[in-house]
Amino acid sequence: MNIKRSIVMRVRIAFIAVALIAGAIFYKIVHLQFVEGEKWAVKSESINFQFRQVSATRGNIYAADGSLLATSLPFYRVVFDPLVAKEEIFRSGIDSLSILLSSYYRDKSADAYKRMISDARSSGKRYLILNRRQIGYQDMQKMAQWPIFRNGRMSGGVIFEKVEKRYRPFNNLASRTVGFLNEDKYGVGLEYSFNDYLEGKNGKALFQRIAGGSWKPVFDAADVKPDDGFDVLTTLDVNIQDVAESALLRQLINKDAEFGSVIVMEVETGHIKAIANLQRNRNGGYGENYNFAIGDQGLTEPGSTFKLLSMIALLEEGKINLNDEVDTGNGTFRFYDRVMRDVKQGGYGVISIKEAFEKSSNVGISKLVDQHFGAYPSKFTSYIEKVGLDQPIDFQIKGEGAPYFKTPGGKYWYGTTLPWMSIGYEAKLTPLHTLMLYNAVANNGRMVKPMIVQAIAKGNSIEKRFQTEVVKKSIASDKTIKQLQELLEGVVKNGTARNIYTDEYKIAGKTGTAQKLIDGRYTRRYYTSFAGYFPADKPKYSAIIVIDSPKGFNAYGGDVSAPVFKEIADKIYAQDLKLNSKLAPNTYLAQSGNEFPYIQAGKVDELQMICNLFGISNHFDGQGDGWVKSVPQMKSIQWKSTPTEAPTVPDVSGMPLRDALYVLENKGLRVVYQGKGRVKDQSISPGTPVQQNNVINLILG
Repeated sequence: MNIKRSIVMRVRIAFIAVALIAGAIFYKIVHLQFVEGEKWAVKSESINFQFRQVSATRGNIYAADGSLLATSLPFYRVVFDPLVAKEEIFRSGIDSLSILLSSYYRDKSADAYKRMISDARSSGKRYLILNRRQIGYQDMQKMAQWPIFRNGRMSGGVIFEKVEKRYRPFNNLASRTVGFLNEDKYGVGLEYSFNDYLEGKNGKALFQRIAGGSWKPVFDAADVKPDDGFDVLTTLDVNIQDVAESALLRQLINKDAEFGSVIVMEVETGHIKAIANLQRNRNGGYGENYNFAIGDQGLTEPGSTFKLLSMIALLEEGKINLNDEVDTGNGTFRFYDRVMRDVKQGGYGVISIKEAFEKSSNVGISKLVDQHFGAYPSKFTSYIEKVGLDQPIDFQIKGEGAPYFKTPGGKYWYGTTLPWMSIGYEAKLTPLHTLMLYNAVANNGRMVKPMIVQAIAKGNSIEKRFQTEVVKKSIASDKTIKQLQELLEGVVKNGTARNIYTDEYKIAGKTGTAQKLIDGRYTRRYYTSFAGYFPADKPKYSAIIVIDSPKGFNAYGGDVSAPVFKEIADKIYAQDLKLNSKLAPNTYLAQSGNEFPYIQAGKVDELQMICNLFGISNHFDGQGDGWVKSVPQMKSIQWKSTPTEAPTVPDVSGMPLRDALYVLENKGLRVVYQGKGRVKDQSISPGTPVQQNNVINLILG
């Protein structure tokens, strides 16, 4: 009896405990639902629904002719929710879908893809990344038509997650100038300097968390659309940029140099048409690792290109006449405890001041400056300030190096400072500063501020336009400017740059060679340069070339940098019809028979323009990629397409050198040419399979 009562008691206690627990649970449910319901609903919504950032599309960067230098392209990550598709759709499409995925990605077998998707469906996984490789827009459009996927996001379960990437249509062309911007907002070049315009304003949208930790957008009236970034319109010319980089690279390889820079600028406007910077990499090749043209690391002693400033000071003070004579002796002259030397062993003896500049006599120029300014060196340095070389340019790309000059009477000013400064030592300038000075001489004394961005735009609307800024209305008197122009032309015609003289057009400029200061001592390593402009009688372009530490015999500015200037100038001159306007029509046209002139080969839009200019009937069927040869038919020209897209060596016969270089170098071929005119013959036959870095010889005539 006691045992029975005990058992009953225990059962009752257990029942009461269960009832109390059940009641407590019921109470808690009711309390959560009706008392705390609103609180937890808000909490749930904050966890599973969030307003998240929607990134704005970054603006584009354009060249002067509208060519895209940088743009943002949509790429997509393919994600799949295997639970969305109905059983019938899933079973009928999974085999075909798996085969297509395997064929496209080539990383797994079709069976492996089928097993991965089926397992995810069985386990209830709602967020499956099919492959981490991102795909382009065209591929996304094709994938959207695949089995199961073609039913869309809501019925098929496919999710194409958009990811924008920065894309450069011209690959590494002007890569350091265009620049980059990383996730921490650090970068270089235009991407960094104009980020405030390019990045736009991000929006926000309501997203819902889904299984797997991913988020999907949910329409909500409170969504804020992103405001896409503005476009940056530069002054760069892709053709001149390509020419500059190619010419610089060839000389760097030829001279086994450390680095080199090229800047090409339009004389009247200050528009930068090309900036190239190439530096030796660890693997022995060359790439754009730093903008030496404008940055701190490009600050260096300019050498003899600075003698132009010395001549400005001497001429403006009325101290000299170009026909006056200066005694350079045996090529050495002692200033206090240091000896100034000329390059020529034995010296030049007694020569005119004009000859001293043309031959770049260190002794001649330094003696003149010391003689006329030695007692008042601040008068000499005042001319540095007058032409604006002592201050930063405030260039549109961030990271500009600040010029350095010693101050007369200062801690580091010595008796030898003035004579050495007069020939480009004990001072530091960027190549852009030096070019600005030479450009002012080409521009008849009017100094303009170099610029690389001409406008900020969105669509067809210009938000902001940058006008040419005049820094100095005149850096010297008209008489002095004319004398300086005469001196610079004389350097090319009679002096240290006579190796680049040509009868076709006039070049004016100055060579520079500076010994490099390493660990406090001047070495036998040189910083070589050439700054000038062309055509000298009506200047349109100015340019500076600097090449650091060239190796081999005659590692001077005239032998190393001047030829690069000439190559760039030749190609610009050849492609600029306005510069060639004085030439006879048959410069452009070859003669077929005795009656009908025709153009041999080239880019069809340019050839059509020339034909239209001369009133020649011409026809093109629009086939191919725009490279053509001419076929005379009666009194008109039929343009016949020349294939260049195939992985074979194209036929460039009849093309101007500029076009032939463009076509062949884009194939990865290295071009060597001789002669002038159009391509008469090529060493590798058309149709031969292309092998990268093969050398092809062109005969021009």
